Amino acid sequence: MTDLTDPEDADLSSARPQSAPPRYSRRLSDKILIAFHHACDQGDYEIAEQLLRILETMLTRRTVPPDANRRKSIESLVAAHERLWHLRHPEQAYT
Repeated sequence: MTDLTDPEDADLSSARPQSAPPRYSRRLSDKILIAFHHACDQGDYEIAEQLLRILETMLTRRTVPPDANRRKSIESLVAAHERLWHLRHPEQAYT
């Protein structure tokens, strides 16, 4: 029979105070960009394009205060568009 009061069986999420916000290691836009590259790696270009549209919407809307990493994010978006174009047009890639 299992002892329900055993501390090793306790839920680890209860160790965090209830008022503390959840911690995330990456921005949502970074996760979408990762998903885009994963879709490209699997050859699912339609999903990759939809993810790029979502990412573009996120990056082009105005934020208050302005995002300090906006330029880097826009450069990543442009590079992602270029990758998708080259994947869809392999005969014209890098000419």
